[in-house]
Amino acid sequence: MSEPKTLKETPLAALHRRLDARMVPFAGYAMPVQYPTGIMKEHLATRESAGLFDVSHMGQIFIRAKSGRLEDAALALETTTPVSVAGLKPGRQRYGLFTNERGGILDDFMVANREDHLFLVANAACKQADLENLEARLGETCDVTMVEDRVLLALQGPKAEAVLTSLAPEAAEMRFMDVRTLTLSGVECIVSRSGYTGEDGYEISIPADHAEAIAEALLEKGDVAPAGLGARDSLRLEAGLCLYGNDMDEDTTPVAAALGWAIQKVRRRGGEREGGFPGAEIILAELENGAARTRVGLKPEGRRPIRAETPIYVSDEEKGNPIGSVTSGSFGPSVGGPVAMGHVPADVAVPGKRLYTEIRGDFLPLTVVELPFVAPCYKR
Repeated sequence: MSEPKTLKETPLAALHRRLDARMVPFAGYAMPVQYPTGIMKEHLATRESAGLFDVSHMGQIFIRAKSGRLEDAALALETTTPVSVAGLKPGRQRYGLFTNERGGILDDFMVANREDHLFLVANAACKQADLENLEARLGETCDVTMVEDRVLLALQGPKAEAVLTSLAPEAAEMRFMDVRTLTLSGVECIVSRSGYTGEDGYEISIPADHAEAIAEALLEKGDVAPAGLGARDSLRLEAGLCLYGNDMDEDTTPVAAALGWAIQKVRRRGGEREGGFPGAEIILAELENGAARTRVGLKPEGRRPIRAETPIYVSDEEKGNPIGSVTSGSFGPSVGGPVAMGHVPADVAVPGKRLYTEIRGDFLPLTVVELPFVAPCYKR
């Protein structure tokens, strides 16, 4: 029997242990899933005050054009993604998707225009494949580097601004999707006003040797609670945000994942930079005509949460003939009941439509609902 691979640790592992975090394997890392207060309280603390998440397992990738021109790096990146990178203004970031030749999603990411380079944050489980994809497609014209000596923190919640401005007053001037270099406790950090919870907040990229001190400085504020992967998942689900590998994957197009909004007009049919990305013909056709299936919000009746891969039926008499499946499901602490997302045929993806699922032999009703379950609180 082969020995299990040793899990990597983020530079904040010692801090997590001091905080008595319960560590679990995730994407090759030992990560905190919860702290002693528990997932429910961490979730509600983030909605009501502020939560601090270690997301250093994610990939932080810098892309620089060999010509020195940011536009060249942006146009090169557009050969891998249907989103407009060249249209991104300095100091701004946007959500993007890597696609394959079938139109499926290889990963989702955030990309920022840092004036002389692009800064891209990718999912932990996909970051090595993303790096190899970028090197293969951009290597002749760009230098692509994934850094391992930086920590990434997410400070999320309605009091995140007050907390961060106590260290860097300029943070208050930022709006949703702004990116700046801010000095925190004497250390230059890359800060974006964004996150994965539906709440206002920031993501902070910090040189690793200063990260623990900055994390402790944030946690010392009375309004900040440490939060783990469990709360991060329930928060993003209530916010209707996709999780790669669940709600989208290599066999799911952006349109089927209900992410068509992320593709700007300039990359669509008739746009100045139409197509030119993997799977363009399939994706552009779906943008015009729709996909056969789509992601929807699902509200189960009762209190029993439903989990990913649970089948979905059009009626309680169709056992053995599912029309789709749940892709993410959990109890929503802010909603006060179970919430889920799933993929269903487009003709039943209608708010108010009654569907069914099966748990341990019991058929349970579901209602198709509009997403998100909790309205976002971004500072526009």
